Amino acid sequence: MDTLYKKGLLLEYFTVSYNTIEAIISIFFGSAAGSIALIGFGLDSIVESLSGLIMIWRLKQHQKITEEEEEKIERQAGKFIAITFFILAIYVLFQSLKKLIFYEIPNPSLPGIIIAMISIVLMPILSFQKYQIGKRIKSKALIADSKETMACCFLSLALIIGLGLNYLLSFWQADPIVGIIIVVFLFREGIESWKESSA
Repeated sequence: MDTLYKKGLLLEYFTVSYNTIEAIISIFFGSAAGSIALIGFGLDSIVESLSGLIMIWRLKQHQKITEEEEEKIERQAGKFIAITFFILAIYVLFQSLKKLIFYEIPNPSLPGIIIAMISIVLMPILSFQKYQIGKRIKSKALIADSKETMACCFLSLALIIGLGLNYLLSFWQADPIVGIIIVVFLFREGIESWKESSA
């Protein structure tokens, strides 16, 4: 069991490190290209890092406290992760509507597409690993975090679709439309995580 907790910690350390680097690169190239979608993607990576830090805090408490206290921390961590879902959903919704209303057209960005493609490959693998460990150690918080990691993959796909359709067909509205679809997923997962943590 301790081995599983250590593996969970390693996955969270990787999550925080990767998402911090991804955030810096995305915000830099997003600013250079004037792409709100890419900047938003970078800010999403910051939220992912926050979720990872919460999970590191939670997993480090194992065997240092009583089982009752550990269950309490488990619920708190699950609620914190649910809140990160809501924060991300509100941000994506705001930016998507803002882009549609004010005709803020994102420019194509090859670095942005590359970053998104790397995430599409890495995030499902990372999410699956977290989910499996979460199931084995019965950590609802880690399972919720695995879903947020998968949400990052969906945002990567949205970024590619948005920038790609704008570049190929000049259909700039694709980016905010896909963003709004993702908002529904994020709110649903946030509500589910909150309910599980409150049970």
